[in-house]
Amino acid sequence: MSHLSELPEKPVVGVSMPHESATLHVTGAALYTDDLVQRTKDVLHAYPVQVMKARGRITALRTAPALAVPGVVRVLTVADVPGVNDAGMKHDEPLFPDEVMFHGHAVAWVLAETLEAARLGAAAVEVEIDERPSLITLREAIAAGSFHGARPVMVTGDVDAGFEDSAHVFSGEFQFSDQEHLYLETHAALAHVDENGQMFVQSSTQHPSETQEIVAHVLGLHSHEVTVQCLRMGGGFGGKEMQPHGFAAVAALGARLTGRPVRVRLNRTQDLTMSGKRHGFHASWRIGFDADGRIRALDATLTADGGWSLDLSEPVVARALCHIDNTYWIPNARIAGRIAKTNKVSNTAFRGFGGPQGMLVIEDIMGRCAPLLGLDPMELRERNFYRQGQSTPYGQPVSHPERISSVWRQVQEDAGAVDRQREIAAFNAAHPHTKRALAVTGIKFGISFNLTAFNQGGALVLIYKDGSVLINHGGTEMGQGLHTKMLQVAATTLGIPLHMVRLAPTRTDKVPNTSATAASSGADLNGAAVKNACEQLRERLLQVAGTQLGANASDVRIVEGVARVVGGDRELAWDDLVRTAYFQRVQLSAAGFYRTEGLHWDAKAFRGSPFKYFSYGAAATEVEVDGFTGAYRIRRVDIVHDVGDSLSPLIDIGQVEGGFVQGAGWLTLEDLRWDTGDGPNRGRLLTQAASTYKLPSFSEMPEEFHVRLMENATEEGAVYGSKAVGEPPLMLAFSVREALRQAAAAFGPCGVSVELASPATPEAVYWAIEAARGQAARRDGPAQGGSRIPADASAVSDV
Repeated sequence: MSHLSELPEKPVVGVSMPHESATLHVTGAALYTDDLVQRTKDVLHAYPVQVMKARGRITALRTAPALAVPGVVRVLTVADVPGVNDAGMKHDEPLFPDEVMFHGHAVAWVLAETLEAARLGAAAVEVEIDERPSLITLREAIAAGSFHGARPVMVTGDVDAGFEDSAHVFSGEFQFSDQEHLYLETHAALAHVDENGQMFVQSSTQHPSETQEIVAHVLGLHSHEVTVQCLRMGGGFGGKEMQPHGFAAVAALGARLTGRPVRVRLNRTQDLTMSGKRHGFHASWRIGFDADGRIRALDATLTADGGWSLDLSEPVVARALCHIDNTYWIPNARIAGRIAKTNKVSNTAFRGFGGPQGMLVIEDIMGRCAPLLGLDPMELRERNFYRQGQSTPYGQPVSHPERISSVWRQVQEDAGAVDRQREIAAFNAAHPHTKRALAVTGIKFGISFNLTAFNQGGALVLIYKDGSVLINHGGTEMGQGLHTKMLQVAATTLGIPLHMVRLAPTRTDKVPNTSATAASSGADLNGAAVKNACEQLRERLLQVAGTQLGANASDVRIVEGVARVVGGDRELAWDDLVRTAYFQRVQLSAAGFYRTEGLHWDAKAFRGSPFKYFSYGAAATEVEVDGFTGAYRIRRVDIVHDVGDSLSPLIDIGQVEGGFVQGAGWLTLEDLRWDTGDGPNRGRLLTQAASTYKLPSFSEMPEEFHVRLMENATEEGAVYGSKAVGEPPLMLAFSVREALRQAAAAFGPCGVSVELASPATPEAVYWAIEAARGQAARRDGPAQGGSRIPADASAVSDV
């Protein structure tokens, strides 16, 4: 076992415990960025001047009317920027634009003594634009050839030969929706300047180092003149990886120019209309199967809706291509990716980061093609699982492929799938207007940033003379429990009780050049860095303990706060050991560092091994659908998920549950709508609030919900044998959509293949039911191996 994975005696990791801030959360005592405003003197409030047109060149911007509003102190415009007028890493996101690129684009910011004064001031600013044609939908952009960024192509094997060898070939299209993060805490920042001109920014950000970098270049400063701190976030889900930078820069610019603290906090409508979403995708595909239902070839083009600027669209598309295989071996593949440029908010990272979109394409294909091949969907999926020695289309060997089958069999056993399928068949036969279905889907999700350089983490650990320990690391807490895990890692490595360790807020002046808390890598990178720092300290203390106990340092162990000689009875308490080390002038602080080894990636060739390992899981979902309305309920969900040796089981189970429900929301409920007409509100987001954008709530929770963490799943080479958990469970929700597809198909003749929109809202399910019913009259015989396909299905066969 590797040094990184090896567990010491009586570890604190692996123990179920509540979130470190759980009590603060439920009592309202937890502080978030905007809570600090009440603790700060003379704060100015910033309010955006939004232009409610989808696209147009600014021809006039008059701020004088705003300055006449009582309480308004200043209006920030492009003329005030001392550095670079850009809030993005691609230099395509001007902080103060001269062209409006989406409905609600902010072109200036008003600073005032009160939020109401700032609002009135923003309303008084006069903006004239030369309105221009806009592209709102993905199909409009594709038709217009409006693309930006890289256009990668992933190729493996001989695709043409693969199709020639296929007994069944199908093709089709699939467009599926974007998704709003709807974190509880909207974007917020609070900036002030100290007596030395140092800029200090409190930001609700997943990437403090990048926020620091953007603020510095907007202000024309060096990074060491800007400090960014993140106490915690009230949710992030990827929406605060890139998007907070501009809001922090506005606050910092205002503070620099006025000499007063400046607060930016978006209300819900502003957050929804100004910040990016999960990328919606369009997919066109062609797939070939052999006579036994095994995939021989896949040719597909994935088009992401990037919005008006690139943001993170390029790596999102790259990860989508890297995950289109999911758990299936595809020997011959040609997958192209591209990014559509539309006049909508710039879409960004969202839990799964393109992985869900790529995996949804292949799962949709499998669900549509299984009945055409005369196979049960579970059987088709299982026949195509990866096996030992096989590699992904981008050339990375699949490690532990046996776990794909292991979680698959375990979830079927836990769910009693065989017996329940018989019960469902009997129920459906007896109920012509209500149908049930049980679907099982699996996942294989790669863990690491696609960009190799991001796979590094840092930490700073301090031991004080009284034996108490303070840890700093580069990760941010957004409710996912990262800080809880880091406390457990530190206590385990040092060999002390958990109560002796405290964690400091994430700050760029403690741990520099950090990566975003994203890609499910927070615990992997920061945990290994914390472990490294603690190991340095422990080794120094073991030398001191060995001297005090009259033994070799290698024979001393620190367990539960006591240093003991192996096989002996002499011992030294932690507090005494630390105090002794101090008087011997032993350094009691250490900077830890970790870089993920074994990664390599050629973005141009689209080949390499970009992931440290794969996370596996499987879910079985049973639904019941009403044939009159399309309304449905989730009767039961069973999940088996691979998190390696869990660092904190209670946290991980919560992440699996939350990820699954968020995924189910994306696939079944959350329906972003935009005004696509030619009227004055073209491009306007119509679902601007929780009243019009439906999120999963308690009423959408499964009536039965069972989650099991895979046992005996140590991940060699990861911190204490653990695996990431943040993103992978979201894709387990594919089982919900596939169950809905199968239930809709049950209203039609045997072997019918139905299309199902995503999100699969009750309306969409109803139309799928109607399509299934309608096929009975139009078919002149049952489907035979995919050679006979209903006229209204988009899947076609050339057999």
